[in-house]
Amino acid sequence: MEVVQVLCMKGGNGDTSYAKNSLLQKKVISLTKAIIEETVTNLCCNNFPTSLCIADLGCSSGPNTFFAVLEVVSTVDKVGKKMGHRLPEIQVFLNDLPGNDFNTIFKSLPKFQKDLQKTTGAVAESCFITGVPGSFYTRLFPRKSLHFVHSSYGLQWLSQVPPGLESNKGNIYMASSSPPSVLKAYYEQFQSDFSMFLRCRSEELVEGGSMVLTFLGRRSNDPSSKECCYIWELLAVALNDMVAEGRIEEGKLDSFNIPQYTPSQGEVKCEIEKEGSFTVNGVEVSEVNWNAYEGELCPSDAHKDGGHNVAMLMRAVAEPLLVSHFGDGIIEEVFSRYKTIVADRMSKETTEFINVTVSMTKRG
Repeated sequence: MEVVQVLCMKGGNGDTSYAKNSLLQKKVISLTKAIIEETVTNLCCNNFPTSLCIADLGCSSGPNTFFAVLEVVSTVDKVGKKMGHRLPEIQVFLNDLPGNDFNTIFKSLPKFQKDLQKTTGAVAESCFITGVPGSFYTRLFPRKSLHFVHSSYGLQWLSQVPPGLESNKGNIYMASSSPPSVLKAYYEQFQSDFSMFLRCRSEELVEGGSMVLTFLGRRSNDPSSKECCYIWELLAVALNDMVAEGRIEEGKLDSFNIPQYTPSQGEVKCEIEKEGSFTVNGVEVSEVNWNAYEGELCPSDAHKDGGHNVAMLMRAVAEPLLVSHFGDGIIEEVFSRYKTIVADRMSKETTEFINVTVSMTKRG
């Protein structure tokens, strides 16, 4: 599986699209609002810029893309007003892999411009939006061109499925039954990828430039712990049931693995310190319920079903990967089974995603 070619959230605005099933990711961005504000405030207070270049890496598609951008721009505006400055001209780069649905993003640009004017009073001409397709594990921008980089729920995705996973039979990710060699392969791929990400950004950021990065992560030292792997283990249950019934070839399942690694805060800090270009300002760990509509006003009766909500969330994330490997003929049945399995487990135990957010500044 060529990850760069097939990894993307499900595009469009249909019922199963990422745009319609990404409330959880919006909640995660909201949880990091304070650390984003603090980082941007420090960046602007040290030397308020006449123009500002920011990049959102792994921007995906749907309403969350401009939600994050508006948060950053609003903070710049607040700091500037306190210092007696106007909002500077801002260049915003929206990056994701080439398969991302950039068309849906740009169709929502007029709404963002209205929200920008309502929030800051700024006209559309003060904020310039550009799409940048490509892997953030490569160079994307000219040297010393960026002031601020944001990424939320992008960096847990790896550049490739780690080599050497042949012994991970019956699993689609790290699991409690995975041999140590599989856990080692995933961790080494994360180390290689994240260190490359840091090297690329250290070239592209100005001295004193900052980043706020949020990973889907874990608190535990065990990379196969339930808090980070359970969501995929339950999808593997559905797929294995279909193998047992002859609906999916066993070899096809055994050759499928998710290109993701959910790091602990210690692992994130370790790679930053080893690379050496950045000073860590702070690390926060938070959690969010698997069911994004828990405690929320549900838009429909279907959303009152936690199993339905989690299945739709995971379908919007995983469907393109599954289709590329198994074909689209299994998708409806897989997620119907998954919904039932997830609902059963959620009724018996607390289910949460763990988030690791780090703020850092490029050293001079």
